[in-house]
Amino acid sequence: RLAASQARRMRRIVDAAVQLAAEGGFEAVRLRDLAERSVVALGTLYKYFHNKEDILLFALNEALEGVEGALADDPAAGRTPLARVTEFFRRATDAILANPHLARAIVRSMAGGDPETAGRIAGAQLRVTRLLVASLRGEAPDLEAPLEATSGDAHEHAIALTLQNVWFAALVGWSVGIHPEQAVTEQVGTAAELILKR
Repeated sequence: RLAASQARRMRRIVDAAVQLAAEGGFEAVRLRDLAERSVVALGTLYKYFHNKEDILLFALNEALEGVEGALADDPAAGRTPLARVTEFFRRATDAILANPHLARAIVRSMAGGDPETAGRIAGAQLRVTRLLVASLRGEAPDLEAPLEATSGDAHEHAIALTLQNVWFAALVGWSVGIHPEQAVTEQVGTAAELILKR
């Protein structure tokens, strides 16, 4: 829990990082520039975040919260789990890749291997798992439940984890230019079909 003034400073830092990444990608998010743009001291920035990867992953979790809200209001449509999961990944991919520079910066932050950002990555994974389980079941996600609360059974979790891994690999491939944006949803759709089609 943060005081109002702390929350405002943190908000400025995150917004400035998103703006810098949107303008020039991962390399554009230099901490001194970020402190200057967000009008905080560099030391203050480090009170809230470990590094720029930590800030960008915080922004990822906020983006996923937006996807959660949209899916709570309008769950993934389709008559089958495959159709609904495919629709979920289409919507989530569109949201993440809306700004390509920012998306590449976030994907790079996820792949960075920094132990200090593991908590943010785990949070994102829990959000996506909750959304995927809801899509498999044809339900709206329960956003009132704590994020750590288990949703789904072991089989549903295994499906969610496998599809997330394919999605992340496809996002990495897109981010380094191996394939176009449309291939991200195509690849995870193929994996979903292999797993779910009967």
